[in-house]
Amino acid sequence: MEILEEKKNKNIGYKPILEGIPDWPVYQLSKNRKEFLEEVTQKAIEEIRLLRPSRKQLIDELETTVFREQNRIKRNRWRVDPKDDARFWSRIKNELIELSNKPTDEAGKKEEELLYEIVHRYAKEIAGTFKPRSYKFAREVIKFWFRRLLNGARVKKFGAIFRSQYTLQDKIHIVGKVKMLRRLAKKGTVVMVPTHFSNLDSILIGWVIHSLGLPAFIYGAGLNLFNISIFSYFMNSLGAYKVDRRKKNLPYLETLKMYSNLAIQKGAHSLFFPGGTRSRSGKLEKQLKLGLLSTAIEAQRNLYLAGDGTEDRKIFVVPVTLNYHFVLEAPDLIEDYLQVKGQDRYFAEEDNYGSFTLIKFLFKFFTKGSNISVSIGPGLDVMGNYVDDEGNSLDAEKRPINTREYFMTAGVVSVDKQRENEYTRMLASRVVSEYHRINRVFASHLVAFIAFEMWVQKYPKLDLFGFLRLPEEELEIPYEEFRDTFKRVRKEIYRMVDDGKVHIATHLKGDVDIVIRRGLENVGIFHLKRPLLRNKKGNIVTQDLKVLYYYHNRLAGYDLEKFVG
Repeated sequence: MEILEEKKNKNIGYKPILEGIPDWPVYQLSKNRKEFLEEVTQKAIEEIRLLRPSRKQLIDELETTVFREQNRIKRNRWRVDPKDDARFWSRIKNELIELSNKPTDEAGKKEEELLYEIVHRYAKEIAGTFKPRSYKFAREVIKFWFRRLLNGARVKKFGAIFRSQYTLQDKIHIVGKVKMLRRLAKKGTVVMVPTHFSNLDSILIGWVIHSLGLPAFIYGAGLNLFNISIFSYFMNSLGAYKVDRRKKNLPYLETLKMYSNLAIQKGAHSLFFPGGTRSRSGKLEKQLKLGLLSTAIEAQRNLYLAGDGTEDRKIFVVPVTLNYHFVLEAPDLIEDYLQVKGQDRYFAEEDNYGSFTLIKFLFKFFTKGSNISVSIGPGLDVMGNYVDDEGNSLDAEKRPINTREYFMTAGVVSVDKQRENEYTRMLASRVVSEYHRINRVFASHLVAFIAFEMWVQKYPKLDLFGFLRLPEEELEIPYEEFRDTFKRVRKEIYRMVDDGKVHIATHLKGDVDIVIRRGLENVGIFHLKRPLLRNKKGNIVTQDLKVLYYYHNRLAGYDLEKFVG
């Protein structure tokens, strides 16, 4: 059985693999920001020209872009959007209309200018701004307040907020292939691809990267997070680049991909959430967005094209699974999911979180007993093959293979988009399987899964929406029945651990009643209505079936349902 490495000495940090910030690739990108953005712009324009080679195709694409952007401004404007958005796109629209009145040569030149304006604007919107002083300050603020909140919670005295007996490692457990990750970051360029459940994920991963002694990563963060002032400050300081999921037009998508592609080629360790957005259902991601994932493959191909085969720098993809007992946004996320899934059968309520709400949540989280674990998966090459600690790619028989050959045609490294699209799908499939394999089962996940499935199986004729409409007073499970089912399902999970199909948190072991109590105490711990608890008779009941469904979904996909009935 594979055992996850877990750092035992919680008070000793990892030594930085690069001592000085000026040596960090992300710093070099920021230092040469103007030149880098110009390169991104020119390369993105080249790609757009390949995809839209004729004048008519290009004009149609620009007109579509303007239409979608103006529609976005009318229907879904955000505080973080540029102040001149409406004015800019109105001017571009007018200039496109005037093209029909210009001579062919003049019109062609104007088309190029408009394309450049649009792409360069997108590049500037996307680009991160890494500043060493701001980075250091933001890092220390995060460490200070998280640590003080932890200490205040542990000894139950206000004065403990100003002492440092406990560390963040007591609250956030980093497990898995940590040593491998550090070695690969020295040997090549790492692309970290975590699961995505909460708005906290970006800051959490930023802290993890620092605590492991790694240089700052560039990372793609949803532009919606920049609407929240506290998150905006920290992410602007930590090297985040902005990903606007509202924008689906070709110029934007190609600019975003090129930004990631070139940054990886230049050695900047990168992080993005390949699920694209937070999991609305609470499930581990099964379908990944292939756009940014494909940039790792394109960057590797370009490195091979530029090299001679002797000292080719490799790109390593590292899956990461984030494990929470509690997700602040769970009620809103499951509402969104059910609205899309149910369409006219379901009506969602709106609820949004601002900076003050998030600060209150952080205080609650760090003054309660709920923990987080971050599971670092094994390194992969860009085709999804496992690599060893030295970065050598391995086939299914664990024999070394030369990945340069994957990009060759007739003995020469070449560009083959169709081939690379297939590699992207192969990589996505491997990342998804790794998410499920390195996932850690928490007691809170298991009690939620079992309770929901026991109730579902009592109402086999109801579809999901009919079941979710059941009144909570009709849902009650005798504790002994729940306990017996819990023991049976946990035994199956132990077998899956032995088979290397999943991992478990250490708190899932031990006396069954203690484990169940721990799970009930933690599942949805800060929600106003608890998704699962024991009533005065000691039986299992729910106050919010929909939110229970969200937490149940964390163990969907493991075929555990058959061990419930």
